[in-house]
Amino acid sequence: TLFLLRKSGMYNYCTLFDSNYLTRGLAMYESLKKHSNEFHLFIFAFDNKSYTLLEKLDLEYVTVISLQEFENKELLKVKKDRSVGEYCWTCTPSTIKYCIKTYNLDSCTYLDADLYFFSNPSVLIKEMGNKSVLITEHRYSYGYEQSATSGIYCVQFMTFKKDADGLTALNWWVDACLQWCYARYEDGKFGDQKYLDDWTTRFDSIHVLQNLGGGVAPWNVQQYDLTDDSFKLIFYHFHNFKILQNERIELGGYKLNKDNIEILYKPYVKHLEEITKRLKVIDDSFDYNGIVPKHWKDPFREIRKKLNGTYNVFNKEELIS
Repeated sequence: TLFLLRKSGMYNYCTLFDSNYLTRGLAMYESLKKHSNEFHLFIFAFDNKSYTLLEKLDLEYVTVISLQEFENKELLKVKKDRSVGEYCWTCTPSTIKYCIKTYNLDSCTYLDADLYFFSNPSVLIKEMGNKSVLITEHRYSYGYEQSATSGIYCVQFMTFKKDADGLTALNWWVDACLQWCYARYEDGKFGDQKYLDDWTTRFDSIHVLQNLGGGVAPWNVQQYDLTDDSFKLIFYHFHNFKILQNERIELGGYKLNKDNIEILYKPYVKHLEEITKRLKVIDDSFDYNGIVPKHWKDPFREIRKKLNGTYNVFNKEELIS
């Protein structure tokens, strides 16, 4: 009953990640908590290690859900045929459906674990008004247009209401991802994302986010002046952010300016470092940052990125000092 009372009138969110993404998932949660106390976050722990640690942390406004609780026979049937990443994509719509159905929620907003909030996202959900589904565009910058292969819309921040139109779209998406969800472009499909391309005509009551402060990401940040006081940043999507070996960090493969690094990336890296230190006190046997090992192609990738101005690798100390 207490749980139900806490949910009443609150914004319900869900996310999913495993132990290799745990510091990022916690940073997202803590940034949400900093800017909003009217929320509940359902975290789907995608391995036992992350579930055990999250249970120990006993986070406020959070319900942790294990794979054993969540997975059904349909998901388990396709699991063996998909990579870890592909399976996470396959599960995304099912996590939203699970929350709405299991906890009888009026609505639920899915959050990618690598989002980070700079102000309260409730304004984005309020914008949809009486519509049943909220989706966000990639809004690619010039030179980065990938709508044809990656999709017009980004599965990063999506709201579904528990009404006829919302559940119609959600159930269709669940079934589509069970049938096909791979990390490749094929027959007009790509992962869980290209399915959204025609939703504004396929389904009723779809709202496309208009607030430019939501959905800022490496592929569109070139369009923004983050130092402009009239612009209110709601969240940034730290796509393709990687923690490398030897205390090095890669900020992704898009052009970033000094303001982007100062305003977005430095605070994020500092927060991840702070979380890492806290976790080591609880469990120093595992690094929850998902450190990316070296690859034989790295030197060639480095040359290519330096030539096109997208080499964004720094020593950690440069970003946290």
